[in-house]
Amino acid sequence: MLRWAAAILGTLLLLGIAANAWVLGSTRDLIFDDTARMPVYDFAVVLGTSPYTHTGNPNALFTNRIKAAARLYHRGRVRHILVSGANPSQAYNEPRKMYQALRRHEVPDAAITLDYAGFRTLDSIVRAERIFDLQAFVIVSQRYHEYRALFLARHEGIEAIGYTWPGEDRRQPLRTEAREYLARIKAVLDLYILDTRPRFLGPQRPIDLKPALPRGYIADTDPAHTEGD
Repeated sequence: MLRWAAAILGTLLLLGIAANAWVLGSTRDLIFDDTARMPVYDFAVVLGTSPYTHTGNPNALFTNRIKAAARLYHRGRVRHILVSGANPSQAYNEPRKMYQALRRHEVPDAAITLDYAGFRTLDSIVRAERIFDLQAFVIVSQRYHEYRALFLARHEGIEAIGYTWPGEDRRQPLRTEAREYLARIKAVLDLYILDTRPRFLGPQRPIDLKPALPRGYIADTDPAHTEGD
């Protein structure tokens, strides 16, 4: 019994390592932290998180995502920002907080759309394509998170790249790293075994920008702009 248990545990461990290697290896080259080196897209999708930690302190993850999205907009790398997060109660509303923070960084109201049903990363990515009709976009989050988000996007046939705030520490607390390790395994299971779909879809709300840029357009210049930095 002990040998069987050890064999099963070893197999699960190897499968977990393989799943993580697949997610990281297939998306590593799609993440940027320099706007001058990345293509121009019409849209960015900012993945939700709380503006505060569980201790009530400002959350650096939230702050850096907002700064990154504002920089993309002000430097002409994206034209419109979709903020997607959870909205379980009146007291906790990630999209509204992201919207307010972007406005403080002088991103205009007309350039922001809110998705209140981004309960999970999978929901945010799939809804961006199914509900808001975004076929190509920049995912804004932390690098450790963007591997999984890009893996989900590419599986859905979405042309996506990631942008993370430059200079952000790639190391995360052990608890965060462990949780993300398991989340990548869950992402592979969701896509290839469980066929998991978003919790809620609802009616389509296409974001129509005209004229649209060619996908992955490369700009000749990267206009310097300090707003939102």
